[in-house]
Amino acid sequence: MEATTKIKKSVLIRQQKEAAKAQVGGASVAKLQDCPTSPRKMRLVVDLIRGENVEKALYILKYTNKEAAIRVEKLLLSAIKNWEAKNEGKRVEDSALFVKEISVGGGRQLKRLRPAPQGRGYRIRKRSNHVTLIVDSKNDNN
Repeated sequence: MEATTKIKKSVLIRQQKEAAKAQVGGASVAKLQDCPTSPRKMRLVVDLIRGENVEKALYILKYTNKEAAIRVEKLLLSAIKNWEAKNEGKRVEDSALFVKEISVGGGRQLKRLRPAPQGRGYRIRKRSNHVTLIVDSKNDNN
């Protein structure tokens, strides 16, 4: 009995997500999964562009001297392309796009051992992260 209700819930959730994807207009989302940079280093770059205009955010990322900035720049360009696909007939220049929401979450950790004195081993955690970026238009009436 419980299994059928779980299946029904999962089907319902999938239908809701597909309906949200098919919606024309509005904000667009881009996600970066398992990026091999620590979340702390990624947050330093992400905090620079939160709430900024898209053009200004691209300039900031282009001239930021960090490896994470390259990955976030590609993600922002992908979010802009997703917005263009969702809002056909509207121009990016006229719509005043801005970074509505951007968040960094921890991803998987690869655990490695480093040799240490007296036969011990120190654990090294190679961290990764997930970045979610939402781009929206300030003037929705265009």
